[in-house]
Amino acid sequence: MSAHAGRSGAVYLAIESATGVATTCISLNAWTLDRSTDTYEVTAFGDSNKTYVQGLPDLKGTISGVWNDAETKPFAGAASSTGVKLYLYPDITNSPTKYAYGTAWLNASVETPVGGAVKLTANFVAAASWYVGL
Repeated sequence: MSAHAGRSGAVYLAIESATGVATTCISLNAWTLDRSTDTYEVTAFGDSNKTYVQGLPDLKGTISGVWNDAETKPFAGAASSTGVKLYLYPDITNSPTKYAYGTAWLNASVETPVGGAVKLTANFVAAASWYVGL
């Protein structure tokens, strides 16, 4: 096992109903994946501390970077009624078999600061079961 630099990360995206394969999203420079799991308190009389049972895992995250007017997939995906196919690679160069993949609902936004680059951010949530092989 080794550490990896984020510079070789990648995001591939395609509209779920579109034909063809997912392709890289240009000008992105960060992504997050949150796999938090629901927990439900089941503490009973006489317990010495709170106790919980585990529920279903959630799956959500973000993709972000610099807005590039040649990249239309995030906004087309946000408008899609079928969701997007999304692949997240932490290091596609050195560990191309380590990735997360699934269908997602996407929301995209742009931030335009006077003192910096125009930024693109998209939040996603799972639309179906995901494969996470990280």
